Amino acid sequence: MNSSVKNITPLHNLLSVTPQNFTETALAVFNFQYSQNAVYNRFCNVLYIDPLKINAVNKIPFLPIAFFKTHIVTTTQFEAAAIFESSGTTQTINSKHLVKEIALYEQSFSAAFRLFYGNPADWCIIAILPSYLERNNSSLVMMADKLIEQSGHAKSGFYLNNLQKLHDTIVQLEKQQQKTLLIGVTFALLDFAEQFPMPLQYTTIMETGGMKGRREELTRQEVHEILCNNFKVNKIHSEYGMTELLSQGYSKGDGIFNCPPWMKVLIREDDDPLSVQLSSYSNIVSGAVNVIDFANLYSCSFIATDDVGKLYPDESFEILGRLDNSDMRGCSLLAL
Repeated sequence: MNSSVKNITPLHNLLSVTPQNFTETALAVFNFQYSQNAVYNRFCNVLYIDPLKINAVNKIPFLPIAFFKTHIVTTTQFEAAAIFESSGTTQTINSKHLVKEIALYEQSFSAAFRLFYGNPADWCIIAILPSYLERNNSSLVMMADKLIEQSGHAKSGFYLNNLQKLHDTIVQLEKQQQKTLLIGVTFALLDFAEQFPMPLQYTTIMETGGMKGRREELTRQEVHEILCNNFKVNKIHSEYGMTELLSQGYSKGDGIFNCPPWMKVLIREDDDPLSVQLSSYSNIVSGAVNVIDFANLYSCSFIATDDVGKLYPDESFEILGRLDNSDMRGCSLLAL
């Protein structure tokens, strides 16, 4: 490990990265992970990547996200403090993300929440995540649980399938003019909206995605229109996160997301995975989504996702859908 990596590994340094030192940090993290991550190292070598020639962010190789389903993606050797696992069916292979330090994940999501929404103690935070609560290894459940704890409000908590209790609680909070965050998976929010439509003035609704075969698949725009109509609100907020990332992007409406400073979205060409584009001062670029996440210091910070998106000049982004046959992409490059 070189000295530049040593200088960025403390949590407060990694998560206080600025636009001015983002490239320097990214290159240091790349060198650290290239030298200390066996899977990422072999992936780069198969592509004949010369690490000495990686001198810009868009030259860094991005590991296909499917490797989290087929390989143990870790930087340095360690005993995992937690293993986050994606949801799926008995016929699918789930992603597994080995986490060295829970503190790094907690600091990442806590700092991002404060950046976009302020102090959790100012909120009553209510989560309806039924499909995730059925598992013991969901990163989303851990995040919601910790934010609920930081909220400290007596009514903050998980409301599993008791929608009547949820309704009664929100009615009470609305009467008290209490600022409330209702965060939930898409199908649960739709169920609640259809059974208990009501006008909301003090409640922010945040969907995290996720139908998982529970309902007819709808576009994000269709989901937001239903929720806006049933709750008489102007905007629906969204969270962009996944098992393979330890940071989240947030949207305060219209499906346009922003990242915290230690996370960045780039666009790659679908037919040329090594062709990576940063945001441009004048152009909107579309294609497959790559993510840099410095909180992934001990797994891989450079992830080629299976999402298709649009990147705007101000570095905000929109998710348009998924790549076809995404599970098979990239895995054939490396067989261990």
